Amino acid sequence: MDRDITRRTFAATGLVAGFTMAAGPINAAAIVTDTKGLDAGEVSVAVADGHIPAYRARPSAAKNAPVVIVTQEIFGVHEHIKDLCRRLAHTGYYAIAPSLYARFGDPGKYDMAHVMDLMTDIVSKVPDDEVMSDLDSTVAFAKTEAADTSRLAITGFCWGGRVVWLYTAHSPNVKAGVAWYGPLAGKPSPLRPHTATELAGDLHAPVLGLYAGLDKNITAADIDAMRAALTKAGKTASRIDVFPDAQHGFNADYRDSYNEKDAKEGWSRMLAWFKANGV
Repeated sequence: MDRDITRRTFAATGLVAGFTMAAGPINAAAIVTDTKGLDAGEVSVAVADGHIPAYRARPSAAKNAPVVIVTQEIFGVHEHIKDLCRRLAHTGYYAIAPSLYARFGDPGKYDMAHVMDLMTDIVSKVPDDEVMSDLDSTVAFAKTEAADTSRLAITGFCWGGRVVWLYTAHSPNVKAGVAWYGPLAGKPSPLRPHTATELAGDLHAPVLGLYAGLDKNITAADIDAMRAALTKAGKTASRIDVFPDAQHGFNADYRDSYNEKDAKEGWSRMLAWFKANGV
């Protein structure tokens, strides 16, 4: 195996401990979901060039639970993402969040003063094709744990919200996707050759977009362009819902951007979307 690939595979061998400090001050009211009745914790997923850590939560007593992949914010698989997996598991899902930065470093080592270093050192180096491969491997891992991968959904937040669109275009096995405020536009690069909007016509399953009306980076024009692309491609089963009073990150209960009303409504719509699409 190539030496550089071997080195990168083990850049981060575990998940973020606690919250990623680069996200800013942690709200005292951050939601903490218990593990009662769950089998929850860190697991190791075999991927094309080694192993990556992931957080997995599933009902202890359930067999053949449907699968939800949870794709991380830019801050990695930290405590908030783990908690979301536990919430999904309490509703009957096998939820798993693979560390998609594992080859490049630990986002938990960065504080708020070094957010741009996190972006430069780790986030900007992650190739889309590698993410798609790792998610395929995550589904394969879930299958080895007797989860029902024929009922497969994906949800993700911010950086991971974009991944939802991409993976639903990549994998014919996905039955439903829910993208929370994931970037739709952008400048293509060798590592990220396509925007979410450019891949609208390739979606294999319906995607529900949950977006914020006060988002300073994902604009109304971006959302209109995606809606137009979906319509043009005949992907009318997908839709984008905009919460007009919400900010980017409105589901992140550990941050000041949290909007409890809209977060709860978005979560309810997500679960209904999964059910409506057979997951």
